Amino acid sequence: MKVLAIDTATEACSVALNTNSEVVSRFEICPQQHSQRLLPMLDEVLKDAGLVLADLDLLAFGRGPGSFTGVRIATGMVQGLSLGSGLKVAGVSTLAAMAQQALATEQTTTKQVVWVVCATDARMGEVYFAIYKSENGSLKEVVAEQVCPPEIAVELIKDTIAANQGDAIDGFEPVGTGWQAYPPLEALLPIDHEVSIQFPDAVYMLPLAEQLANKGDVQVASDVKPVYLRDKVTWKKLPGRE
Repeated sequence: MKVLAIDTATEACSVALNTNSEVVSRFEICPQQHSQRLLPMLDEVLKDAGLVLADLDLLAFGRGPGSFTGVRIATGMVQGLSLGSGLKVAGVSTLAAMAQQALATEQTTTKQVVWVVCATDARMGEVYFAIYKSENGSLKEVVAEQVCPPEIAVELIKDTIAANQGDAIDGFEPVGTGWQAYPPLEALLPIDHEVSIQFPDAVYMLPLAEQLANKGDVQVASDVKPVYLRDKVTWKKLPGRE
């Protein structure tokens, strides 16, 4: 399946294309420059792959959670691409994409990842949070994505991982920007531990998007929606849609 994925939900901007024979991608840390960088990156990826939109089978985007402005940029872009091409769209969780990257990294090293805990700084003293477990080489969401204070995230980690392991909370892979941002979360990390996966990357949205497509969990342009987790922002659909 030829899948094009885009993401602008955080400080990172990324585009990835699975051509069936290779993955072509771009990834940049470019705060507040997503609207300027996204289209050029998209054009570069398509040109490198020698493809046009009409050659693709599916579009995907980082549907959030993340920066309200960033999520809206990707949502609007994928709506336009879908409307112009007729392609269906899969909305991929940015937290799941980071967990997928942790799992993919494990598969290329000797490191064993069983639990992936996502905590991304959501500002206002909160984190976007979820817990995933690796089962037979794939991810299972154990604690649903949510926005919560870091203290609540810590309790969820203790209740979930320690309860399943029957011992202390260890052996989990932390991803996201929330670990260094909030002392209660940072206190759970081993001394000098570096959280290597800070932002979602569209490359790791590709397999998740294909899984969604195989389940029929895709949308047409007018039904594409972002996921903020906070209810303080609403999304306007394409003109003429209720």
